Amino acid sequence: MVASMLSFACMDTITKYIVHDYGVAQVLFVRSAVFTVFAAMLACRGRGLWYTLRSARPWLQAGRAALAVVESITFVLAFRYLPLADAHSVGSSSPLFVVALSAPLLGERVGRDRWLAVLAGFTGVLLIIRPGFTAPNWALLLPLSGAALWGLYQILTRLCSRTDSNETTLLWSAWVGLALTSFVGLPTWTPPTPLAWVLLATIALLGCVGYLALTWALAATEAAAIQPYSYTLLLWVTVLGMVVFGDVPDRWTIAGGSIVVASGLYAWHRERLMRAAAA
Repeated sequence: MVASMLSFACMDTITKYIVHDYGVAQVLFVRSAVFTVFAAMLACRGRGLWYTLRSARPWLQAGRAALAVVESITFVLAFRYLPLADAHSVGSSSPLFVVALSAPLLGERVGRDRWLAVLAGFTGVLLIIRPGFTAPNWALLLPLSGAALWGLYQILTRLCSRTDSNETTLLWSAWVGLALTSFVGLPTWTPPTPLAWVLLATIALLGCVGYLALTWALAATEAAAIQPYSYTLLLWVTVLGMVVFGDVPDRWTIAGGSIVVASGLYAWHRERLMRAAAA
């Protein structure tokens, strides 16, 4: 999970840099194309391409993969209008969505303390957005929507891992993503410069590493158990945002982000205590 978050942080930093010169759809299309080759190579090394593509729950796989495309578009748009730290401070609420959704969708037990942690976390999000106290910044709704979609994506990935292999899940993510992004990425294509090609390829490779590590993590244990490690993403993007773009988060963003992280860590701590008591 830590490796996944570091990969995504580097990917998001380069994406924010390049998305001002090239369309969101074009960036996502190149990323999906490389990801498809990567997933196909993994499948061919295992049981074969077409065998790996066979899923016990194809509609769930397709919906999950399509959700990932929508989530990616939402966050890339957020990077265009917001500093990395601001976008990810709001986006770091995604583990709280995982906790909230793990009960109805996965059948995992969520106690009162964890529900209180979820409410506290969303209080931190409101502190960052500060509705009614500042001029409305509707761009902040983009990472909040992306956080909800990312949380749901992780839940659906966990569901798929119960019946399908990691390679099958990756292959569906790649092919569905490529199909959807090609419809909008190719008609708006702008010829990249040599440097842009290098950056686009790097974005794609970092995305491959990140999704592969995340899929392995979600297949190895319960979704709620590894959520604390996802908060390392906020640390990485804050540092990278300051170094690359000179974006220093204000005190409200730091305070709200701290509350979100503390709430998620408390929910995880309560989960560990419940498991220890049950054992």
